Amino acid sequence: MTEPWVALEAGADPAERVRVLRRAHERFTEAGTVTRPVRSVVADSWRRSARARVSPEDTGAAVELTDGDLGSYRSEHPLAGVMPLFRELMGTFAMDGEHLLAVCDAHGRLLWVEGHSATRQQAGRMNFVPGARWAESAMGTNAPGTAVALDRPVQVFAAEHFIRRVQPWTCAAAPVHDPRTGRLLGAVDITGGDGLAHPHSLAFVQAVARAAESQLALLAAPVESKDTVGLTALGRDEALLLTGGRKVRLSRRHSEILVLLARHPEGLTGDELQCALYEDETVTPVTLRAELARLRRLLGPELLRSRPYRLAVPVESDVDAVERRLGSGAVTAAAAAYAGPLLPASQAPAVARLRRRLADQLRAALIARRDPDLLADWVHAPWGEEDLAVWRALAQVRATPPVLARLRELDAELADAR
Repeated sequence: MTEPWVALEAGADPAERVRVLRRAHERFTEAGTVTRPVRSVVADSWRRSARARVSPEDTGAAVELTDGDLGSYRSEHPLAGVMPLFRELMGTFAMDGEHLLAVCDAHGRLLWVEGHSATRQQAGRMNFVPGARWAESAMGTNAPGTAVALDRPVQVFAAEHFIRRVQPWTCAAAPVHDPRTGRLLGAVDITGGDGLAHPHSLAFVQAVARAAESQLALLAAPVESKDTVGLTALGRDEALLLTGGRKVRLSRRHSEILVLLARHPEGLTGDELQCALYEDETVTPVTLRAELARLRRLLGPELLRSRPYRLAVPVESDVDAVERRLGSGAVTAAAAAYAGPLLPASQAPAVARLRRRLADQLRAALIARRDPDLLADWVHAPWGEEDLAVWRALAQVRATPPVLARLRELDAELADAR
């Protein structure tokens, strides 16, 4: 397998794969040993299931939430706000393919199970129903339960399920996080027959989970008022300032000044600001004072103060948003908010340092997260096309021919440069 989280590669024979997995499952339940070709993610899950004393002969999940308790819990759960999105993106796919759309909380309890009526009826026989606990520790290896256990998208095919009663099914699930705090909220899952064993089903639920996180970020965003001061400087040479309900496009130098003052609410002296802005030590303080005078005329004295130079009100910048999301572990939301390098044409020393630091922090988080879609987004963006470290990370989790070919090109270029 080139992608360890995918159960069945395109072109593989599902029937033969089922036979091999059933033999491996029997060996594990009889002797506790795992043999190839069981994926490592499944083998580890089987071991966890056995340690949790899950029986392969269990017939169904325990229903923990019913009637009014279930309704109250669902209505107050953060994922209730994105259920319309889940239905819009997955509802038709589930109905047409005779699949189920399921959403669970961070404890593996199913909150919603929707889709084809006949499939719902079949799944109901093993209590794959709203309110039932499908955590890995309760129902063994299964996509929603294993996804929240690992906080990773995962696909589980047929006899990879730990409980035999569940082995006729195939499912793919991806975790969903609070975009502000990074906290795991639950997982979105698609469950059905062998047709879901295709790699596209895992990519599909990953994309849906990312869309949900983006929607949650929008729902959580504060409502702008006339007193809001915001600064947009990522991926732009000329920043935009939102103040008093109006948008002001700043010059490059004014963009640099605003970025630095937003970073230093305590203010900067003229000397500190000059060192932060100018590489050329021959630039005189008169030049900086002239720039600040023009900026004050543009913004008004009520916003820009002096002695030291500072902003009179807090400014929320897109740089702050990315840093805050990274700090809380919300990597997907941080990547979504990153529109590109900070003022990419700026040569101001302090801006260049901040630009490098922010990009390096996000790159490191993406590499550590090992999400193939996030890594692919980075290397296909203009700023990541030659990022060898991220290409190597992508090749480890998505070793497709185009990815490997591009990695060979970059390695060759690096060797030639030496």
